[in-house]
Amino acid sequence: MKLAYWMYTGPAHIGTLRIASSFKKVHAIMHAPLGDDYFNVMQSMLEREQNFTPVTTSIVDRHVLAQGSKEKVINNITRKDKEENPDLVIVTPTCTSSILQEDLANFVTRASYNSKADVLLADVNHYRVNELQAADQTLEQIIKFYIDKEYPNNNCNITTTEEPSVNIIGGFTLGFHNQHDLTELKKIFKELNIKINLIIPDGTQVSEIKQLPKAWFNLVPYRETGLRTAKYLEREFGTPYVDITPMGLNQTKMCLKKIEEILNNKNYPVNFDSYINTQTYFISQAAWFARSIDCQNLIGKKAVVFGDATHAASFAKILHYEMKIEVLWAGTYCKHDAEWFREEVSDFCEQVIITDDYNHIAQLISNSEPDAIFGTQMERHIGKRLNIPCGVISSPVHIQNFPLSFKPFLGYEGSNQIADLIYNSFTLGMEDHLLEIFGGHDTIAPTNNTHETSAVFWQEEALNELSKIPGFVRGKIKRKTEKFALKNNIGEITLAVMYAAKENSQQI
Repeated sequence: MKLAYWMYTGPAHIGTLRIASSFKKVHAIMHAPLGDDYFNVMQSMLEREQNFTPVTTSIVDRHVLAQGSKEKVINNITRKDKEENPDLVIVTPTCTSSILQEDLANFVTRASYNSKADVLLADVNHYRVNELQAADQTLEQIIKFYIDKEYPNNNCNITTTEEPSVNIIGGFTLGFHNQHDLTELKKIFKELNIKINLIIPDGTQVSEIKQLPKAWFNLVPYRETGLRTAKYLEREFGTPYVDITPMGLNQTKMCLKKIEEILNNKNYPVNFDSYINTQTYFISQAAWFARSIDCQNLIGKKAVVFGDATHAASFAKILHYEMKIEVLWAGTYCKHDAEWFREEVSDFCEQVIITDDYNHIAQLISNSEPDAIFGTQMERHIGKRLNIPCGVISSPVHIQNFPLSFKPFLGYEGSNQIADLIYNSFTLGMEDHLLEIFGGHDTIAPTNNTHETSAVFWQEEALNELSKIPGFVRGKIKRKTEKFALKNNIGEITLAVMYAAKENSQQI
């Protein structure tokens, strides 16, 4: 066991609470000690919602430890049932309270006798799954509960909608640009004359879940949350699903062509080629921009990518196929989805990284010395320390990545946003020229605080020469010089060593 001060995914109960708070008229009871109840603050701060977060903490304190929490949990459930009048109350312990091994399932059953609302215990293993896995499982559990309730033993005669319709499964609170992505998806489906049947769980009431099987197909834009539900609906009702994330021009085209195939198989002939071409070459600016003279500055640039499986894989493809930028390596912290991720990026990435160890990622970035990083908020911090620019493309993120302005990552408008992010993440063109003229924007002189793996000393004359190098590349030059010195058993860096290192780098 090791202590970590940064985690890419939170504990399981956060995933359950994200799903519960995304539905309408659903209230969550979190059985937890003080200290585990930070979700309300986090959700209110990041999502900037006006309403109170529908989550109540049933506090585990010394009295509970002494007497048990049965009555307290039941009272909290029945109290919120009367005060909030929800359709569903979902109860979840945290990793900490799970240690008590209390029979919460029995508490939930007892509380349901006196509650108008349905009451569920989140069926997740808090020791074995992370936030994203728990969210996926909780969503499936809620969907399955109401489907089984409405269609017992699958004895049903469901008629799909007259016109083509879709369920969008997976958009939920605290997701990376999720609300903006949903707006863009609604726009695309409206232009394609495809009706939105339901968006699950975002803003949907559990009483509407029975309408899910009426859609012609399901779209899962983020595989981290929604894929289990889509597969369940396919098993139970034969509803096909599309799990191609429409991020970037190529993948948006693939997603729409897959939808076209589904509709044609249902004897509803459509052809989206004209729409795709119009959006790609006349509405979206990304395709034109990728071929413009400005993007010639990106030739020879190298990048690394890290994030959740959906965003990291999609972004790596955009960099390689659409922007012609070399992806040194791509990685994800979603270790449970490692096989899928490898299949997605191994064709153009020599190295695929599967890890949730931020220290390992920091070392890889330092060793790779890319021109830009595309990752989470953690990689942004790493990039700042190494003087490498970073574009944030995936959760976990800071509040600045919950923008008030419209910034989707999906669809054709998302392609524009991504093209801007990629281009602006590099130091290019006139900026290079100005940095050479003015010696960079920084005023901090280099010191003998050498690279972490270095044991060399810089002579003052060499340090003065190093200070003349523009700040945005100075760190890279310093590290390469130190590596050259170590490789050649040189303990002190002089001007001659600097020039020798430069010549060696040019030869490589």
